Amino acid sequence: MRFQEDSIDCVDFILKKDEVLTIILGGGKGTRLLPLTEKRSKPAVSFGGKYRLIDIPISNSLNSGFEKIFILTQFNSYSLNRHINRTYATNNIHQKSFVEIIAAEQTVSSANWFEGTADAVRKVLPYIREQKPKYVLILSGDQLYNMDLADFMQSHLMDPETQISVATNAIPEDQIYGLGIVKAGVGGSIQEFIEKPQDLSQVESCRTENGSFLANMGIYIFNTSTLIDVLEDRSMADFGKEILPRAIKERKVKAYTYDGYWEDIGTIKAFYEANLMLTDHIPKFNLYLEKTPIYTRARALPPSKINQAVVNQALISEGTILNQCEVHRSIIGVRQLIASGTKIYDSIIMGLDHYGYFDRKSGKIPIGIGPNCEIRRTIVDKDCAIGANVRLLNEQNLQEYEDEYVRIRDGIIVVPRHSAIPDGYII
Repeated sequence: MRFQEDSIDCVDFILKKDEVLTIILGGGKGTRLLPLTEKRSKPAVSFGGKYRLIDIPISNSLNSGFEKIFILTQFNSYSLNRHINRTYATNNIHQKSFVEIIAAEQTVSSANWFEGTADAVRKVLPYIREQKPKYVLILSGDQLYNMDLADFMQSHLMDPETQISVATNAIPEDQIYGLGIVKAGVGGSIQEFIEKPQDLSQVESCRTENGSFLANMGIYIFNTSTLIDVLEDRSMADFGKEILPRAIKERKVKAYTYDGYWEDIGTIKAFYEANLMLTDHIPKFNLYLEKTPIYTRARALPPSKINQAVVNQALISEGTILNQCEVHRSIIGVRQLIASGTKIYDSIIMGLDHYGYFDRKSGKIPIGIGPNCEIRRTIVDKDCAIGANVRLLNEQNLQEYEDEYVRIRDGIIVVPRHSAIPDGYII
């Protein structure tokens, strides 16, 4: 269901889309996703060959009819800011629609940067008040899901006593660590909230009838007046750790259960698996839904060129050139060049920002992947130059490793951005 400016089927309330303001949190330092986040924030990391992670929450909001969006940024924000500015110029189409960046700033009232999710929203309250929304929708900038946020809003408005709604997702027992776990009573009212439990005994009472647990997705709806009230205590910097546990004791906080695919992309392994899942015959996250497209920057690139290459279960982005190579269960990003004789398996090749060369001490080096290479279980970040006869295999099955050319995290090889790997390198 999608909200319009008129009435909604069989519901006793009317919601105008401009009464909702979306706040997307641009993420922290993203240390668990290093080295992909060395020079960019986590939401700016490439995803699915042609997208960036930030495109997911923005698209979910726009597809749900909520077109007033603030994105709060702080760490390594240049790449993210540039992408948003180049991609989302909605205010040129509709005066009430916008996707705008609010960067962390020092002001007369606060000399500190954002110090947590709640603190970030607290510091932009003046901008929120200017929009005069009735409801504030808060999203994370680095999660993977395709959710009808209008249905979430409908659930929030069905009970006039509800002041805060929390989107939850059912997870198995082995995934509870590192997430916020909630216990919902009759009608969805949240009775307990345990942030990042260290032991199963802490959340045993939260187990649902089918044995699973409800995890906080980091997606919230606040009545604006409630949001202002709960942020008055400046000692509370985080929604999950501090704001919500106190709020359930004083206010009506409701759980909304989303039963679709959701992934909190917090580690190299999670990022790797979420990308390769897209190559499945029936992926859990579907990029091919006409009514809920994933938006991203429009590029004036030529079609991909495939010259006597073998391609199986792969996503091939625009502007790529594949010459007599093999690509199996992998993602190939925009403009990527792959030379003859190279074989790529179960890998993410993020692509190039431009065709041609970049300079190193030895002179100009052609970017792309050279001839007769073999690459398995590897993430190659953007704008890398991989020479001839390179073998990225992790033959010793190392879980953690680092040299001047590659890093290994969670058993997955990562080639950092702008790396040049010499001919014959083997790992």
